[in-house]
Amino acid sequence: MGVAMNPPGPSEAKPVPTRRKGRLQLLLILLVTVGPMVLATFMYKLNFWVPEGRSYHGELIANGQSRADLGVQADEKRWQMLVTTPGECAADCQQLVYLARQIQIGLGRDASRASHALAGPGPQSAEYEARLSREYPRLQRYPLALDKYATMVEGKPGPHLWIVDPHGNLVLRYGTGGDGKDLLNDLRQLLKLSNIG
Repeated sequence: MGVAMNPPGPSEAKPVPTRRKGRLQLLLILLVTVGPMVLATFMYKLNFWVPEGRSYHGELIANGQSRADLGVQADEKRWQMLVTTPGECAADCQQLVYLARQIQIGLGRDASRASHALAGPGPQSAEYEARLSREYPRLQRYPLALDKYATMVEGKPGPHLWIVDPHGNLVLRYGTGGDGKDLLNDLRQLLKLSNIG
């Protein structure tokens, strides 16, 4: 005669491997917290999966160069759109001067946070000087040291428009024929992100 086996009661059940479950949870927590940092470090060091896109339209100047390195001595404590020309301000330079003023107007309530300026090696023609006094009364004027300027724009002669931060650092550079809307968007973005100037 066989003996009937009763199913085990709650006190007789096999213990759940809680130690193993705890280790798995700890491992998952470490992967979630440390994993992204490790991945980001490898992406940076090995330069993979790095996005090619950018949100600005000018040429980024990210090497610590200042307005003084450009050959312009100025003490402006606001953001500045600085037009530089190695000679007389001809039609393409005049377009950049006009663009700088229009962008400042386009800033609306943030217009007081920026200024516009022209730097050249000497005075402009009498006709253009009169026009600047009449149409651009707030345009700041600076002398330009051509020896320093030549090294900064090597291979890219002609006039340029620079965005300069309130500390005098060069941020972005634009050549002639740029889109004013792009430049305005770049400056708006800089003002939005900046708590200086």
